[in-house]
Amino acid sequence: MAHTHDNLSPAEGIWSMRSLPDMDAAQFHQWQTLLEHRTGITLSSDRRSFLETNIGIRMREIGCGSYQAYYEKIVSGPDAVVEWATLVDRLTVQETRFFRDPDAFRLVSDYVLTRPREQLRKRALEAWSVGCSTGEEPYTLAMVLNECMNQLAMQPLFGVTGSDISKPAIDKAGKGQFSARKLLGIDEGLKDRYFRPAERNTVEIVKSIRDRVCFTRLNVLDLDTAPMHGMNIIFCQNLLIYFRRWRRREIVKRLAERLAPGGLLVLGQGELTDWQPPGLQRVPSEHVLAWIKRQADEE
Repeated sequence: MAHTHDNLSPAEGIWSMRSLPDMDAAQFHQWQTLLEHRTGITLSSDRRSFLETNIGIRMREIGCGSYQAYYEKIVSGPDAVVEWATLVDRLTVQETRFFRDPDAFRLVSDYVLTRPREQLRKRALEAWSVGCSTGEEPYTLAMVLNECMNQLAMQPLFGVTGSDISKPAIDKAGKGQFSARKLLGIDEGLKDRYFRPAERNTVEIVKSIRDRVCFTRLNVLDLDTAPMHGMNIIFCQNLLIYFRRWRRREIVKRLAERLAPGGLLVLGQGELTDWQPPGLQRVPSEHVLAWIKRQADEE
C-alpha cells in the first residue's frame, strides 16, 4: 500500500523531489541476489534501470534516503514482511488482458471438447492459472470452460484457481472488477454473456463465473507445498521468462506432478527450449507450447 507524503518532515519532502543517485554495481548485485533468493526471479544487468526506478519510487513514498537503508529495512526492519510484499508487487505485476493468447485458449477448448463425456460428467474439471496477476487469465479460462460445457449441453462442472505471489494483485482479482478498456477486442457475444456494467466506467464479471474462480497467494518456489493436485488444465504463461533455465525446468517438473493423468499443461511460446519434461507428451501445435500428461499405462 502506497503511503502519502503528508507525514514527511519538510526536509524529507524537499528530498523526495530530488533524484536518487545511480545504483552502483555492488548495490544492484545485492538486490539481484535478494530477489532471486526469495522469489526465484532473475534480473539481468540490463534491467538495472527498471529496478532502480521501482525501488526509487517506493523509497520516495516512505522517505528513505539510500538504497542501503531501504535494503536493511526490507531485510531486518520491524515491518520488513509488509514492505517486502509491497515491493514485490511493484516488481512483478505485469500488464495482462482477457484472451491474451487466443491460440492457447482455442487449444484448451479443443482439449475439453474432445474429452470423453462420461469423464466430464463424473468429475469436475479443475483448471489452474499460475502467476495470474490481476485475474484476467483465470476468468478467461472460466469463460472458455463455460462455453465448452454449453456446447456439450452439460452442467457447468468446473472450477478455476488463480495463484500469484502478489497479494494486492490477488485481492484485486478476487473483486472481478475491471476498467472498461480491458474489454477492447473481445467478441461482443462473450462481452454480453460474461460482463456487466459497474460503477465509474468499470465492468464486472458475472456472478456465475466469479463463483467458479478462486484466488490464492503462492510463490512458485513453494510449489512442492501447494495444495493443488489432480489438475486437468494448468496454464502458466509469461511467468517462466523471469527465471533461470534450471529453475524453469524445476517449476515445470513440479507443475507436471500436479497434473491429473491426461491433463494439459500450457506454457508461453519460447519459455522452455531443448527439454522434454518427463512423463509429458508434447501437443503437436505450431502456435502453442503445451503437453499432455501420459496415462500410467503409457509410461
